[in-house]
Formats: sequence, C-alpha cells, structure tokens
Amino acid sequence: MTSATSKAVAGIDATRCRSGGAQAHIRGLMSGGDPRQHGISHVHLWAHDALLDAVKPQPWLTLHRVPATRQSVLHQLFWQRYALPRKASALGVSVMFNADAGSVCPFQPSITLSQNMLPFEPVEMRRYDWSTRDRYRLEALRHIQRHRLERSTVALFLSEHARRVVSSLARLKQTHVIAHGIEDRFLDVGRSRSSAPGQHADGIVRCLYVSDAAPYKHQWHVVDGVARARASIGRDIRLRLVGGGTGPCAARLREAAQRHDPEGAFVEILPFLPHGDVPGELAAADIFVFASSCENLPVTLLEGMGSGAAIASSSRGPMPEVLGPDGTYFDPENPASIGEAISQLASSPQALAASAANASKRAADYSWQRCARETWDLLARLVSHETRESEAA
Repeated sequence: MTSATSKAVAGIDATRCRSGGAQAHIRGLMSGGDPRQHGISHVHLWAHDALLDAVKPQPWLTLHRVPATRQSVLHQLFWQRYALPRKASALGVSVMFNADAGSVCPFQPSITLSQNMLPFEPVEMRRYDWSTRDRYRLEALRHIQRHRLERSTVALFLSEHARRVVSSLARLKQTHVIAHGIEDRFLDVGRSRSSAPGQHADGIVRCLYVSDAAPYKHQWHVVDGVARARASIGRDIRLRLVGGGTGPCAARLREAAQRHDPEGAFVEILPFLPHGDVPGELAAADIFVFASSCENLPVTLLEGMGSGAAIASSSRGPMPEVLGPDGTYFDPENPASIGEAISQLASSPQALAASAANASKRAADYSWQRCARETWDLLARLVSHETRESEAA
C-alpha cells in the first residue's frame, strides 16, 4: 500500500439520498467494513438528518449535518454546487463519492453511483405521458444524471445491465460495477423456515409481490396471471400485493382485482408496510413474484430470494443476471406468460423447493460486507492512481 493511499480521505455526498434503497446503501457501506483496511484513513459523510441519525458512529467517520437539506431543492443544489467542494477541500478530502447521480458537486476526482434506471430506458419513459409532471421530472433527471456521470472520474453501477444501458447513452470515462447487499434478517427468514414452500396443510399456495403500483411494475397483469394459473391447475393460489394500494397505478390494479376476483377470494391489496414488517410477509410466502420491467438492481427481489421462497420473475432488465437459472421467468406484460410461470411452480412441490433453495443460496452472495469492501477498495485505488498521474506530470 502506498503512502499516498494510506493517507486517503474520502468524502461522501448523500444529501440527495431520499429513497429507501439509497439510504440503505449508505447504511450498508458504513456498517459493512472498515475503510482503514483499504487505505482510507477517514470518511466525511454529508447527508440529511434522518439518514445521519440512522448511521452508527465509527471511529473513522465524521458526520456532517447540512441545514440546506431542510430547505428547498434550489437551496440544496446551491449548497452542493458551491459550498460542498470548499468544505471538502478544507478537510483534506482526496476523493468524493457521489451517492446519487443527481449530484451537482464538481469535486474531483469523484466516483458517482447510478441507482436510477428509469430515466435511461426510453421504452419505460413512454409509460409516463407528457401531460404528467413525472415525465418532465424524468427527462430532467436523465440530463442531470448523464452530465454528472460523464464528468465523474468513475461511473459506478449496481449491475452489468445498468452499465450496458447507460454506457450506450453517455460518454463515460471509466465504469465499474459493485452490487449492493441485503440485510441479514432477510437471509434469516430462509434459514428459519420450518418447511419447504407449498407444504401447507390447507393446500393453499401463497404468492407475494412487494412494490408500489408504478407503471412499470405490472401488478394488474399479475392478478390476471394468477387467475389463469388457478383455472389451469385447479389449486387455491392466492396473491398478496404489499404496497399495491399506493402509487400512480393503484386504481388500475384495483380495477383488475375487481374484474378477476370480484368476491375477494384470492387477491389482497395492501398499502406499503414498514420495512421491518416485510420479513414476516416473506416468511408466509411460497412464491415471490417480481413483475417489474425496469430495474437497476432490485433489492426487493434479492430480499425475496433470501427469504427461501420460490421465485417467479420478469425476464426483463437485470433480473436474469441476478437470478441466473434459479428463477422461473415470464414476460411481465403477458398475463398468459405470468400464469404459466406460476402454474409451473405451484403444480410441483419439487420445483418450488428447488427454486427456493437455489435462489436463497444465490442471495447470500449479495452482502453489505462485500459491497463495502469493494467500494472502499475502489475509492482508495482511484486516489492512488490520481496521485501517480499527478506525480508523473
């Protein structure tokens, strides 16, 4: 390890990290490993109050509260653009990790993490009409995020799929892929199951889908698919849609449930639950359904895999990269395809058990310890490289 690397100081700009996945990524990095083992002597984290309150203190970590995060977006962007670079330089920061590609911080060298695929998927963008504010927001995000990724020393992605798609639309200097992790409690669900999926005395096969009703989540097609599977194999297959009661397409989902299950016999739509309640939902599920057509690296799919449920998944995006041969795939916009996938699993105890066991083993590879180790190492190597380049010049 070079002396330049051993003195590296990393800054992390997480001021714009508001989504659950983005905040989980920061918490995972902070708890997943010691950056000093990779040549980073100290880390400065700038974030909003809620995120800082959820980060455990570390001897190598300084937390910085940002009053601008309590103000308007314009205040936040002004602080990020002008104040943050000065503060980072004064603290001796060697490299900046932008935890959100919407950052406008110009500090260099930098690594910027891309976590939002929707602005870079033209087909998915067309699901949002120009008459809605969402479409204009997504168009703006595409330009802002592409600008930041192109100007970063390294553009970091969560999956090979994300790197391939964004690289085709932006001129990136360097790229790297580091998958995020999942919390151990979701793996504990799989370890603590008392029986294999589908082995219930009441004979019911319970399907679970955890997501809000966004245009690219296709819960209404899943309802149709489950109705077809029930008719096809004659089993009592039930569908629980956690989060389906919220989101821009919630009405479309309710209409599908009314059409296919007017008596409420097999479809149950719930609002979003606290994240701490999700493991309990997973523990009761036999088949975890994931019907999204646009993802970067879906944490809910990884949590479903870790829970010991069999997996019926969309064949789009990074899902085949994540699941490999251990999922039963379908076209998320084709109810017949969804019904066939669920029928294949629900009609075979052996298929249910094999899918669940293999997916659970695969999910164990997605640890925060590995993610933190690879991220700290990448930051340290970038500082070392930039130092050598400066000395050579």
